[in-house]
Amino acid sequence: MFKSSLLRKMVMALSGLFLISFLSLHFAINLASVFSEEIYNQWSHFMGYNGLVQFLLQPVLIAGVIIHFVMGFVLEIQNNKARGTVNYKVSGKSKNSSWISRNMIISGAVILAFIGLHMYDFWVHEMSYKYVEQLPVDEERYYAYTVLKFATIERTAIYVFAFFLLALHLLHGFASSIQTLGLDNKLGMALKSFATLFSIGIPAGFAFIALFHHLNQF
Repeated sequence: MFKSSLLRKMVMALSGLFLISFLSLHFAINLASVFSEEIYNQWSHFMGYNGLVQFLLQPVLIAGVIIHFVMGFVLEIQNNKARGTVNYKVSGKSKNSSWISRNMIISGAVILAFIGLHMYDFWVHEMSYKYVEQLPVDEERYYAYTVLKFATIERTAIYVFAFFLLALHLLHGFASSIQTLGLDNKLGMALKSFATLFSIGIPAGFAFIALFHHLNQF
């Protein structure tokens, strides 16, 4: 299965697009924390206790992350064997390719490590709260806990740096996905314009949220 390089790239592209849809939802929920503590608590509570989200969408999301990163590592190994260099790229001109296109595996690995930290900060805490400690339902606990996580400059800086790498990763990933899907037309050009705005805007928005909650404590 997935013996074809094109098929691997197709799976990589589609899994990436799936993760982007989750990223958009995640951003919308977190952005609410800047404007309304009440709305953020309501949305977070819904996501945390809704059976469809917890037992269907959450496992699908985890599977999507695993597939995307496994395909990324497989493609990287394949490229190394074929060319002897790290060369995950859109064009065939590796010498003229950008740093991020030559180091997608590095940015991806750092982002994966960040996802692990993020899950430790929030998902592990949530699982412990509900299933290990079995604490009573508290629909107003989410905002205070989120703010607490950005109390230190070190943790906030890690998040901001990860979002910077995410922006670079998305910029190249979008371009590669559009080419892999064969969208070399007016639609593809429109998607590239949207992709650029998305790739910069969403990570910048996440960084703003982290900095807002850190600075708002002083």
